[in-house]
Amino acid sequence: MTDRTTTADGRWTRRHPARPGAPRLVCFPHAGGGASAYRGWVERLSPEAELLVVRYPGREDRFEDPLVPDMATLADSVTAALPLSAERPLTLFGHSMGAAVAFEVARRIEAACPGGLARLCVSGRPAPHAAPESRAHLLPDEDLVEDLRALAGTSDAILDDPDFRALFLPVVRNDYRLIETYRPVPGARITAPVSAFCGTEDPHVRPEEMPRWREVTSGAFTLRAFPGGHFYLQDRLDEIVAEVAGLLGPAGAALAG
Repeated sequence: MTDRTTTADGRWTRRHPARPGAPRLVCFPHAGGGASAYRGWVERLSPEAELLVVRYPGREDRFEDPLVPDMATLADSVTAALPLSAERPLTLFGHSMGAAVAFEVARRIEAACPGGLARLCVSGRPAPHAAPESRAHLLPDEDLVEDLRALAGTSDAILDDPDFRALFLPVVRNDYRLIETYRPVPGARITAPVSAFCGTEDPHVRPEEMPRWREVTSGAFTLRAFPGGHFYLQDRLDEIVAEVAGLLGPAGAALAG
């Protein structure tokens, strides 16, 4: 099957080219996050892996685009924008909300292009069918800000500035609503292997919760825990990128080494 792309590709992904035929990695940001969350991955993977970072609307250079109201719409839009090919299957990596989005995209890839998914990598998020109920999107602004502070993924400069908060909080609240109202299809599974990652001191997902991701695949499953909280990958960037690179095939294994 040849690569399939659409005119939406330029809006929905930021593509960092690599050498011809390099393995492809698609990265999904966290709630409130944009493509810049994976800036540090580019120089660590290039040119041996092609990196595509998903660009959610309503932030960064898609600030004027309307926010997506639900998971199905988001996953459908992202999947339609990806280059699907059994000859160059995609590896997906999603952190926090991005892990759930990546899972839904993974399901759609396998349905649309058998062999088009190499692996699903998930980080900092319980498995969709095992995620506890949450209503953080209904919190008052001040409580929502304190929740963000506890996660330590948003700078105090943004959270303390009324003007920045006025722009940022509606995006976060929408993303929280999207993930908190998301309900996976009962029994939904993929066939590609799943690799899970987490921080040992994450206040939102305990390491012992992450093995439930094993239940969403008929393929192999691996789990790695790293020291740190919800945004452990900011402090362990070299290690986590090396781990993911080692899952991308021969070129990635050489990088990981």
